[in-house]
Amino acid sequence: MTRTERDSMGEMSLPDDVYYGIQTVRAIDNFKISGLKPLPTFVDACLLIKKATALVNAELGCIPVGMGMAIAAAADEILDGALRDQFVVDVYQAGAGTSHHMNINEVLANRALEILGDVKGNYQNVNPNDHVNYGQSTNDVIPTAIRIGALLALHHVLFPALANLNEQLRIKAIAFAGIVKSGRTHLQDAVPVRLGDEFQAYAQIISDHVRRIHQAASDLKTLGLGGSASGTGLNTHPQYCDRVAEKLSEITGFELTSASNLMAAMQSMAPFVNVSGAIRNLAQDTCKIANDLRLMDSGPKTGLREIMLPPVQPGSSIMPGKYNPVIAEMTNMVCYQVIGYDTAIAFAAQAGQLELNVMMPLIAYDLIHSIEILGQAIDTLATKCIRGITAVEDRCLAYAEGSLSLVTALNTHIGYLNAADVAKESLATGKSLRQVVLDKGLMTEEKLAEVLNLEQMSRPNG
Repeated sequence: MTRTERDSMGEMSLPDDVYYGIQTVRAIDNFKISGLKPLPTFVDACLLIKKATALVNAELGCIPVGMGMAIAAAADEILDGALRDQFVVDVYQAGAGTSHHMNINEVLANRALEILGDVKGNYQNVNPNDHVNYGQSTNDVIPTAIRIGALLALHHVLFPALANLNEQLRIKAIAFAGIVKSGRTHLQDAVPVRLGDEFQAYAQIISDHVRRIHQAASDLKTLGLGGSASGTGLNTHPQYCDRVAEKLSEITGFELTSASNLMAAMQSMAPFVNVSGAIRNLAQDTCKIANDLRLMDSGPKTGLREIMLPPVQPGSSIMPGKYNPVIAEMTNMVCYQVIGYDTAIAFAAQAGQLELNVMMPLIAYDLIHSIEILGQAIDTLATKCIRGITAVEDRCLAYAEGSLSLVTALNTHIGYLNAADVAKESLATGKSLRQVVLDKGLMTEEKLAEVLNLEQMSRPNG
């Protein structure tokens, strides 16, 4: 069974069982690029916008009430999981996202027709352009969808993951509070620290990133929806902008407002660059933490082996008994991808001309995907790695006691140059720092024991 649809370029037959229409079919044919389809979260954002606009336009008398309710009901069905396979346009597509936008409009129109007891394709009764898209344009819908999609991804994926990571790090900070280990700077011995304090520092770093991301995300709550084609609001009801922002707030739970300058909100990709930069910043520190974990677990015989990451799968196809830090390695890879996405977003954001940025489909995919994959990676890191970390206490203590940097504590007692000579002699002869100091008669045994107290030296601010 087929049906015939017509657009401004002519007629085309398409299978009657599909809910998308002629413009989507043209896009499928034109953009056989990556096989990547729109992210579910981005589809959700578009559906939420279409639901809100349909209800507001019906309330304002711009479309019939029954039609508006049917479009909103169709959006709800899809948000609940129906027809998800109908959103088929490649990520790399028509500039600004017109192809994806029409895919959304067509699916909603055809499902609304069915809800009203009509047949798919009978667009004189529910039209993708004239009704589902009333008072809207790709140019204001897509940047709004990026905002809503990013907010959804942050609140449903990334923020819960960061809360989990922070909790697991703080649990380890308490568990490891009394374990003294060698500090390291430049990958060389440094004064002793406590393993628990290292994990407490990681937790603070993550907390700081949560604050920064929340701050960056606040700009996403100002919408250009209602600017229609070029920011002038052509073909919209005078009350539409504020009413649709209120309706979207009600539907999403986010405190959304209409921008004071719709043209600016549509043109500038700055809010997305700002959020992407905050996500990249988080990725960089997350990558550093993952690297630290891998380094502290290196070995088991020929590395540091101060901690043990939980083994989750065999590590080699040829070396029996080998386990690798695979969760931390995966985290590194995701972080690198996020950093790459941020670069792409920055280039795309500056590529707008006059009233429109045509690179929005790339920004939409890369920003939302960054948030979601980093959130999923962080949650996995917290749950499958950090939660199960154990400390190798005797190895930590041995490194701390054997570190030449303990000599730093002698500076205020014997002077920097004398302390340097002690370190050099200890390294050359194999004698302990204590023995060299006593042999040189630089300090009494009692005073030396007091100064080289590892517990005291590794205590923060003490």
